[in-house]
Amino acid sequence: MSVVYRIALVLVIIGAINWGLIGFFRFDLVAYLFGGQTAVLSRWIYALVGLAGLISLPILVMRFDEDEDLVPDHDHDLNYNHNHDQHTRIDRNPSYGMEFGDEADFTALKTTNELKEEKKDTHSKNKNKNKNKK
Repeated sequence: MSVVYRIALVLVIIGAINWGLIGFFRFDLVAYLFGGQTAVLSRWIYALVGLAGLISLPILVMRFDEDEDLVPDHDHDLNYNHNHDQHTRIDRNPSYGMEFGDEADFTALKTTNELKEEKKDTHSKNKNKNKNKK
């Protein structure tokens, strides 16, 4: 997010707080601090907050998931380097480590279906061994 959008967002938040104060308590903080609603400085602040609201409209359609999985274009770059291009990295196993200790990595564990298949295979191998012994 660029600096302009951040400044605009701060001004929109200030405007929202002022409107909340007006709605709940009939208290206009901007008018109180800058000499009334018709004062030149108050009108400038109202105008800046209004412009900030217009500037902030594109934020509605911006993507906020910067860590979303993006598929690399291997046809475009055959020498693909994960560390070189951060925008095309695939992070299917995010680390949710905490300051008090690392989270367990359960990706190496087998699923229930895999365990059932292994049990069936082991059971069928044991049956075949028993048949061969007889």
